[in-house]
Amino acid sequence: MDAALMSDLPRTVDDSFDRVVCEREAQVLRVAYRILGNWTDAEDTAQDVFVRLYRHGVKFPNDAAMGGWLYRVTVNLCLDRLRSSRTPLNLPELRCQELSAEASAIREEQKQKLMTALGTLPAKERAAVVLREIEGLSTADVAQILGSKEGTVRSQVARAIAHLRAILKREE
Repeated sequence: MDAALMSDLPRTVDDSFDRVVCEREAQVLRVAYRILGNWTDAEDTAQDVFVRLYRHGVKFPNDAAMGGWLYRVTVNLCLDRLRSSRTPLNLPELRCQELSAEASAIREEQKQKLMTALGTLPAKERAAVVLREIEGLSTADVAQILGSKEGTVRSQVARAIAHLRAILKREE
């Protein structure tokens, strides 16, 4: 009987891990893409995030704790990748569905401009604005993820938004 339970244990852990990957993959990819600016690096980073999750184990008190951990690991890996590459970002456009051709073209152009403008921000400011303004996390959550104080996050987001407005205004 114990042997049967033990043989089921790895499958249960693997099933839990698979379920978490299915539920959280889009979140991790979205954040990584918005910080890194290309799908190849975002996919590589997401893979690294889930490898770390597998090593860590799916042992969190609740979904919020796991979500915070995933955000933090994702952002940290993205920042590490940006620091190591130090190459200018060429940010491709985001895809949008279910719009008319004209609206879709306008929206794609706006997204391209925003992604290009995001690529000009310093990495920490980019991460702060992506998490706070695009992902909709609270300032406290962003501060915890980035290992900063709330006031620092607020100033990073304010500087980033001012910078983005200036760039986008120049392009009009």
